[in-house]
Amino acid sequence: MKAIILAAGVGKRLWEVTQHRPKCLIEIGGQSLLHRYLESLTSVGVRHVDIVVGYKQDMIRAAVERNSCGVKVTFLVNEQFHRGSISSLWIARDAFDDDTIVMDADVLFHREILRRLAASSHENALLMDETVTQTGEECMVVVAGGRVIALTKKVPEQYDYTGEGVGFLRVRHADTPCLVSSIRSYIDKGAWDMEYEDGLLEYFRDVRVGHEKIGGLPWTEIDFINDVKKAELEVLPRL
Repeated sequence: MKAIILAAGVGKRLWEVTQHRPKCLIEIGGQSLLHRYLESLTSVGVRHVDIVVGYKQDMIRAAVERNSCGVKVTFLVNEQFHRGSISSLWIARDAFDDDTIVMDADVLFHREILRRLAASSHENALLMDETVTQTGEECMVVVAGGRVIALTKKVPEQYDYTGEGVGFLRVRHADTPCLVSSIRSYIDKGAWDMEYEDGLLEYFRDVRVGHEKIGGLPWTEIDFINDVKKAELEVLPRL
């Protein structure tokens, strides 16, 4: 199993911090998010990581050169990093050469969260925090008929239950063509400014994707300054 980390974006909503460095290099408790990712991936046996870079990519390359935590890291460059995250997943389409965990690069999380995904009985799977209900910007895992039907901020009318998505997706190597085809359908329409999650509808339709519940475990996505404070005060002490 390998991982693809999507770390190309500018992080405009966190500009107070990201005008100086990429989001994945934000330090929480003296360690960058990226360093924590590499350590966590090593702990579940992942030794090969592709990082999609763009904005301030030299800083990310330098950080990995200083300490890759024993992981073999390859860089994929997204020249369209100012566009939606679908552009980064599209750049990585040829890197799905094994069972793969796709990871947004802006989450502080307990290692058990990643372990549950790596050890999941579902060969295609998402992580779901079932304790969270949507109040605004949360990207929700939507389940109906025992399978994931969407990962979106726009929850459909018909579903069985939902929970917030952590931002990590496990993809079976054999099902990669379905994922790439799903993304391609939007790229062909020129939809470069959309988020990759909304480009997965056909993938969820064609592939049975399960989920692992992680409610109660500490984690937070870091999009705003208040999220940095939450990471430092609420999540870090519980890691």
